[in-house]
Amino acid sequence: MEVDAAARALVGDVASPSPWSLLCVLAALLVLWASSHGAERCWLRPRRLGRALRAQGLGGTAYRFPTGDLTENSRLNKEARSSPMPPCHDIVPRVAPHLYNTVKEHGNVCITWFGPIMRVIIAEPELVRDILSNKSGHFEKFTNKRLAKLMALGLANYDGEKWAKHRRMPNPAFHLEKLKGMLPAFSACCSDLIGSWENKLANSGGSVEIDIWQEFQNLSGDVISRTAFGSSFMEGRRIFQLQAEQAERKIKAFQYIYIPGYLFFPTGNNRRMREINQEIEGLLRGIIEKRDALSRASGTSSLRMSIEDVIEECKLFYFAGMETTSVLLTWTLVVLGMHPEWQDQARKEVLSVFGKDKPSFDGLNRLKTASVTMILYEALRLYPPVVTLTRKTSKEMQIGGILYPAGTVVELPVILLHHNPNIWGKDVLEFKPQRFAEGIFKATNDRLAFFPFGSGPRICIGQNFALLEGKIALSMVLQHFEFRLSPSYAHAPYTVITLHPQHGAQIIIKSLE
Repeated sequence: MEVDAAARALVGDVASPSPWSLLCVLAALLVLWASSHGAERCWLRPRRLGRALRAQGLGGTAYRFPTGDLTENSRLNKEARSSPMPPCHDIVPRVAPHLYNTVKEHGNVCITWFGPIMRVIIAEPELVRDILSNKSGHFEKFTNKRLAKLMALGLANYDGEKWAKHRRMPNPAFHLEKLKGMLPAFSACCSDLIGSWENKLANSGGSVEIDIWQEFQNLSGDVISRTAFGSSFMEGRRIFQLQAEQAERKIKAFQYIYIPGYLFFPTGNNRRMREINQEIEGLLRGIIEKRDALSRASGTSSLRMSIEDVIEECKLFYFAGMETTSVLLTWTLVVLGMHPEWQDQARKEVLSVFGKDKPSFDGLNRLKTASVTMILYEALRLYPPVVTLTRKTSKEMQIGGILYPAGTVVELPVILLHHNPNIWGKDVLEFKPQRFAEGIFKATNDRLAFFPFGSGPRICIGQNFALLEGKIALSMVLQHFEFRLSPSYAHAPYTVITLHPQHGAQIIIKSLE
């Protein structure tokens, strides 16, 4: 009996391992799985993809474990941003040095590496047109959803039925008649801007320096707040400040995004990004709930999507709306400061159409193919707000004779196509608004070589909003002031999601009267 009891005890000890032993086994299995997954993601798959595409004749950079081209890209960006450039429009080597060097060395279709993720740069207009038109239905938006959520998820980052649903809902808000109804809000905001500049001039010796980058960010923020929520800029100011900081922090996070689970690491940058996101969402939730309560009280409307979805769309509208227009206006005034002959021509046109009256909708339509519109287009060509777009294949596809596996990320470099001398001619780096005298398609010989707002079904829904605001603001500035670049201005375009002036955009303004 005693022997049987001892045997049972011994068997029991063998059959019932301690919790600590189980934990060690589980930890070992987890490490084994993570190592296997990491090896496949960061070593085996990149090498397999690279060999498959090189076998089809595609060139590009070699994969470097585990960061790909991120380290070199970071080094080149730091070097480019270390000093300003001459006041000219040859900005691609400074704005996107790695992209520029890669295409220069390997051609318009080539491989580069975003960490272990292969990206295929495609800078051929015909291929870009096919990808953006998405007639096959197999090109999706490529984005890191966790990182996008911290900035602005919304319509721009959805696919499939959710994208279609969210695209339909705001469409009516950007129809011609709705935009026409926004004109008084646009004009009021621009009048406030003009008034503040006149006040500064009144206390100066006839001219004053202004940083238009800050001024136009305030203007576009004011316009969005008034048109979207009926509030003043002061109510939205905190949101804009937070989103500007978030954009800078997002760029920092990009350098390490190839590390699995990096956004969950308790780094200072990650913690601050989550704090910013929570504060933005809290502010927007308050504005939306207040607006919805007023609508319910009057019986006019109610939310047609979840409040979380509305918050994401508002984050996107706030950021994209403010950034796009402020970038457009800033670079337009910079180039007009460099080219006073076009400033004079545009001013004559504006004064002949409006005199000193506020711009009207009908009058703005008369500027469609005139100097103001051509100037805005040429500024968008030379200084596109978004310098590159990305898409991802949802299935194995052939593009330009090369067979790509499902999940291939393609990069469409807007800025390279906008600066391509084979498309625009030898004067590609000159500011020549007359290129657009007969419209966009004649300027590009019907090729998709000008797409500052994207193209195809995913074209920016707010492009008419941005252009209308740009025309009104530019017209009113020209009505009241002449301007030139300040001696303190340093020409230094660089990207923080959109194309910013690194050291601001200082101009000297002088009243026309």
